[in-house]
Amino acid sequence: MLIIPAIIVLFILVQVWKKSAQKKFADARLLKRLSPNQSLFKSILKLAVLCAAFGFLSLALVNPKIGTKMETIRSQGVDIVFAVDVSKSMLAEDIAPNRIEKSKQLVTQIINNLGSDRVGIIAYAGKAFPQLPITTDYAASKMFLQNMNTDMMTSQGTAIREAIELAKTYYDDEEQTNRILVIISDGEDHEGDAAEIAEEANEQGIRIFTIGVGDIKGGPIPIKRNGVILNYKKDKNNETVITKLNEDTLKEIANEANGVYINGSNTNDVVETIKDLLDKMDKKEFESKQIADFKDQFQWFLGFGIFFLFIDIFFLERKTEWLKKLNLFNEQF
Repeated sequence: MLIIPAIIVLFILVQVWKKSAQKKFADARLLKRLSPNQSLFKSILKLAVLCAAFGFLSLALVNPKIGTKMETIRSQGVDIVFAVDVSKSMLAEDIAPNRIEKSKQLVTQIINNLGSDRVGIIAYAGKAFPQLPITTDYAASKMFLQNMNTDMMTSQGTAIREAIELAKTYYDDEEQTNRILVIISDGEDHEGDAAEIAEEANEQGIRIFTIGVGDIKGGPIPIKRNGVILNYKKDKNNETVITKLNEDTLKEIANEANGVYINGSNTNDVVETIKDLLDKMDKKEFESKQIADFKDQFQWFLGFGIFFLFIDIFFLERKTEWLKKLNLFNEQF
């Protein structure tokens, strides 16, 4: 829309310049006799038509909408909470590009293949912290997910127990049976009692799926600055720490919680397995909404904009002969 005042200012400047140039050429009476058909009104009208064209085209870009009816939308699905390990061991590059990035890729692809299920996100290392409560806003969930990194936790370690305990608070219906917790980790549980709490969670109707990220052969934990590896993490004896995928822990947690363990090396396999498991579960109606069904109205403004542009092409700046003959304003020629 800013082009409209710019055109008006430019028009005024051109008119001032023309008047100044004409005065240098001849006096006003002689100029009127030399160019009797020159019309300032037609120039202003042509400017108004051009501004109207840009105005309507701008409104078309905004795409105004009109609500036509109300629809009731019922969402059915399951509650899925993703607990993502963000401990330093997830920086190991035994799976490309590294464990933490692979974990985020897996969760993103799972979310992309969901229907109307609700999702929540937990980050955990030495402690577990909520990142996103249960929601159907997949765009927000993926945004929060991408911002997760291994520097977001000051306490290091892998407290899977705390992640499971926190996940229990995410579900808002105690009688709901279709509750899922997906733990994405390398399985290095520093507390060692995750299986026990997983059994308790299952008694509360929570099924736990675990996804192992990494390689059983393991790999060092790089220390980087600006993307360049400076060194590798050392232990107290100055030996390079080798972190390995502990599938046994993840399998035990899944077994205790009536779930499934999935190796996360192949993204498509993980997505398909999760999708098949969710399809077999009972769906719960989460909410019923009445929403307005809006229809786009940009085409009207686009049509008017093109119409005024078309008119502007055929508008001449000289006086119209038949109007001139009518002499509506008693002009002296």
